[in-house]
Amino acid sequence: MIASESTIHLIDDDASVRRALGRLMTHARLKWQTHDSAESFLASARTNEGGCIVADLTLPGISGLELKRMLDSARVDLPLILLTAHDSEEVRTAARAAGAAAYFRKPVDMEALLDAIRWALQPASAHPGTSFPP
Repeated sequence: MIASESTIHLIDDDASVRRALGRLMTHARLKWQTHDSAESFLASARTNEGGCIVADLTLPGISGLELKRMLDSARVDLPLILLTAHDSEEVRTAARAAGAAAYFRKPVDMEALLDAIRWALQPASAHPGTSFPP
């Protein structure tokens, strides 16, 4: 069950991607906010509220992976789903090692992304010790 106060934070420097993801969240009846950078997210988001982050891996400034490491260091428990147009085995391995909840190549299968978001929003006890949905 997804808490109604959960916010999906959509972080991408491409405005068209943010709009498309926002439409998807609206269609799925999920609460969402967009940010054009990790810095914008960090400055404006209430990270103590439930939710998850869907972020581009390659952002100007703080990257998606760097954001995950920063949140972990600050003990902020928001699952992070990474999106990238620059897929490689090395990047997938780094995402997994950083503890990303999921990883998708662009263009993203929107239904699979929604499934991953719903999975990430479940209590940790629903999927202990795992990352990346099966």
